[in-house]
Order: sequence, then structure tokens, then C-alpha cells
Amino acid sequence: MAGDDALLIGVDVGTTNTKAVVFDRTGATVSSAGAPTPTHYPRPGWAFSQPEELWNCVVSALRDATGRLEDVRQVAGIAVASVAEAGVPLDSHGAPTSDSIAWFDRRTGPQLEHLREVVGDERLIATTGLPMQPIASLCKMLWLKDHEPEAWGRATMWLNIADYIAFRLCGEAATDYSLGSRMLAMDLKRLEWSHELVSAAGIVPGVLAPLCPSGTALGTVTTEAAEATGLHTRVLVSTGGHDHICGALAAGVTEPGTMLDSLGTAEALFLALGEPLAGVDAGRSGYAQGAHVAPGKHYVLGGIYTSGASVDWVCDTVAEGVERDVLIREARAAPPGSLGVAFLPHLRLANAPNPDAKARGAFVGLTTDVERGALVRAVFEGLALEFRRCVEPLLAHAGMEGLRDIYAIGGGARNELLMRIKATVMNQTFAEIGVAEAASLGAAILAGLGAGVYEDVPSALAEITYETAHIEPMTEHVETYDLLYRRVYAEMYDTLRPLHRALHDLSS
Repeated sequence: MAGDDALLIGVDVGTTNTKAVVFDRTGATVSSAGAPTPTHYPRPGWAFSQPEELWNCVVSALRDATGRLEDVRQVAGIAVASVAEAGVPLDSHGAPTSDSIAWFDRRTGPQLEHLREVVGDERLIATTGLPMQPIASLCKMLWLKDHEPEAWGRATMWLNIADYIAFRLCGEAATDYSLGSRMLAMDLKRLEWSHELVSAAGIVPGVLAPLCPSGTALGTVTTEAAEATGLHTRVLVSTGGHDHICGALAAGVTEPGTMLDSLGTAEALFLALGEPLAGVDAGRSGYAQGAHVAPGKHYVLGGIYTSGASVDWVCDTVAEGVERDVLIREARAAPPGSLGVAFLPHLRLANAPNPDAKARGAFVGLTTDVERGALVRAVFEGLALEFRRCVEPLLAHAGMEGLRDIYAIGGGARNELLMRIKATVMNQTFAEIGVAEAASLGAAILAGLGAGVYEDVPSALAEITYETAHIEPMTEHVETYDLLYRRVYAEMYDTLRPLHRALHDLSS
């Protein structure tokens, strides 16, 4: 067991930024560093990262973070959280054979259709717990096989981004259950690769790395990695996990009936489960299931694809250059219901329970009386109403009547007006967790488990300390928002769907 002065490092390779954060065993930040995640956009709908650039980005962040420590030998362990779905194909020498296709890249639509034909929706959903989306890792493997056959032919191992960084740190290849369950290749109930499914798709199962729980010790930092990062060769590298799930661990969302609302550019709604849901109804509605980084736990995930993006869009569009605080003050002065205006936040595509790539956003109810403050408030209300629209079917799939606790993290959680409106729409208190880098902290907790700093997840969470702010509903507006939801918002998507599909087809 490591001493009380042990330090732990959590690396988070996110969509926008990569961060390395050093924590003490109570979760307090000791030092941190980061840089933009290197991503290239060669054409519309395409995005990729070069594996060596990703590694160099992590190296730079680690060197900066460790360089600020008084004694780097205090670092006991390190683990990596990352986006899911993106991966790196490696040859027999451990060198990348191709670029890493970004998780949100949309080039793989034909490969998804191939999977649906040769494997079938029912079998894919029932086995993996995932909805049918082209971003899945298995679709990316098939794209490489179809379009870069030479590169794919040399590949002997597929590693997720977190797996790849851990491999570069210690030389051991493994995939944890949380990232494995996002690949459309893992049997969720058995927590093992579905060799039969992968083979039927046309991929040799041997390319998949060994599966293991999050927080499993892999090995110590190699001499080469130590020289590059500033870490000591005694530092133990452990498996990390999917960034959203690591954030849920940091917030203590591990038990059924608790939900994490992670508000960023997109918004993840994470509901903890004791075991996977039966049947395929949740997957058909666009909800994704997976393995938690907490051993023996599972989850079901919904989300709002343009949460923070909707706020940025309306503020930049209606009042470019105006301070955000001014716009929020004007929105606070606007009445609930924003003078009869409602906003549908499907600015990129619609999320569960009606996943729809042809969906669009909309303002409904505009008049000449509507000023910019009312428009901004309508966007906040639309996000809150969409939250309810996503959560209620999610609870029904899980057989739950309500939520015991809702925890909020991320930049959007610091928007007090938005959070008060959400609490009012749900008529439930939200707890804002004071963790600036939740994914990194979750990875650090996993590093502590692997290094023996913590005995298990409950004892780790008992040591982690942070401030919590409780956001209460505006009781005088609960009925107004309930009527707005039931009489207007609940009908908006279905009512506008044929018009939005026609507009999509015309613009295409």
C-alpha cells in the first residue's frame, strides 16, 4: 500500500483537449498541463489524428505536469481516459499502420449498412447493447479494410486511444471493459469479445487486445517513456477507460438510481445500472449500454449532441461580441416560456429516444415582441426540456420510476440559469460537483487502484473530497414548464420531422 503522500496521474485525451493532471490521494490537484488534441479535417464529415501526434501531445502535457513537482518519485501510478470509438491499428512491431479515425467521423456509413446486412440489427444490439451508429470501432476497422487494405493487412492489434497511450508508456497492450463495450464487438453480458460476431463482420478476432477490468495494473513505465515524459520507471501504468465513464466514477455515480449529467459541447446523460438491460428496445431508441469502470457495474447512456454548442450558437448568432454575462442577465429577465417561444436543440442531429441524422433545430412561436434575451432563454429552456425528453424513456427502459440523485459536471454546469431551469423542468434538485477535470480524476482513481493506493472503489471515493452545490427548482415555475413540456415540446420533434427531412433532402 502506497503512503499518504502518494501522487496519481490521470491523463484525459479528449475531443478538443488533452490534459495530464497530478492529484494527491484525496483528489486535490497538485499540478496540471494540457494542449489541444491534434485533429485534422481533410474533407466534410471526415476527421482523424496521427497516432504519433497524439503521443507527442501526451508527452508534452506529462513533461509539463511532472516538471512542476517537487519530487517526481512520489507518483505511484498513472492511467489514461480517452474518447471512445477512435482507435489505432498497430503492426507486429507496435507501430501504427494508419491514422486514427476520429470518433465523430461519418465516413463509415456504408460499413454500418454492411454490418446490418451480414449480422443484423437485432443480433448486434442484443450482443453489444449499442445502438446502430456508424461511429463504432468495428465500422472503422471495416473502412480501413475496404479503403486501406495494405495498412489493414499489416495490422495485428487494434487499440483504443487510451489503450495506445498506455501501450506507449509501458509496452503492454490491453483494453478495459468500458472502452471495449463501445466498439460494437464485445458481448456486454459476458464481458468478453464476441468472436462469432466479429468474424461474421469480416474481421479476424485476433486483432482485438486482451480485455480486462479498468484499474488493472499493466506494468511500469519503460525507460524510453520515462525519458520522454519525466516519469520515474517505478510508476505503475494501469488500464483507464472511456472519458465519460471515468468522469462518472469521479463524481461517485456508481449505484443504480443515480445519474451523471456531463455538460460540455455535447451532453452525456449517464444512468448507473447494476446489470445490463434485457432486450433491444433501449438500443433501438438510440440509448447505449456499456460496462462501468467501477467493477461489476454497468450503465445506459443518452445524450444531447448540441448542448453547449446550442448556447454558443445562439450567443454568437444573435449577439456576436456581446459578453456572455450580459446575455444571461437578459435571459434571466425574460419570463418563463420566453414569450411563447420554444426551441428544439437538434442543431446537428436528433438524439435518443429518436436518433435522426436528418433532424434540424428550430425556434417555434416567434413574434416581433421576442428580443434576444427571450431567444437565449428559449435555448436554455429547450435544452432543459430535451433533457426531460431523453431521461423519461431512459428510466422506463431501466424499469425506474425516478432518480435518487442527479450530479452535474462540466462547463455547462456553471451556467446557473440553465441549471435552475433544468431543476425546475425536472422538479428535482441537481448536485453540481466541484471537479474541474472529472475524467482525469476518474483515471487517477483507477491508477490508484492498480498501484494499491486504494483498496477498492468505495474506499477510494471515501477519500476523494470536493465541494458540492445544490441547485433547487424554482417552485413557482414548475407548473408552467410542465405545461410547456406536455402541450408543446413533447410534440415538436414528431410535428417538425417531415419538414426537416424535406429540408435536409433539398439542401443535399
